[in-house]
Amino acid sequence: MDEQALDVIEVELAILYRRISNRKHGNLDRSAYLLLHQISVYGAAGVKALADEFHLDVSTVSRQAAALEQKGYVFRTPDPTDRRAYSLQITELGKRELIESKKARTERIGRLIRDWTEEEQQIFGELLTRLNRTFD
Repeated sequence: MDEQALDVIEVELAILYRRISNRKHGNLDRSAYLLLHQISVYGAAGVKALADEFHLDVSTVSRQAAALEQKGYVFRTPDPTDRRAYSLQITELGKRELIESKKARTERIGRLIRDWTEEEQQIFGELLTRLNRTFD
């Protein structure tokens, strides 16, 4: 391992996380965006499945899901085999908010890396994907 490279990566990831973690893009914060994106792409999901996907406590996802439901971004569908369980589905309002937020995020990232070559942008995307997949 290259200790100097690891030091740089560690600090730069901490800076990146700090810069993006407290920002809202559109009406969605980071948690809401990720949950809605997951449900939108992969379909209805239960709280436990979402918690597993994001490596979070079920109680944390449950609170986030309740907030999304209160805003009208998702609705619950009961699990026919377990009356206590339910799945979350995205509403039309949730889809619109997700699209708006994604557009705002994409535009911001585009501005930040506008001076990068297409090759640099593609490599960065591939490396971020690879890094995120190592957590699975």
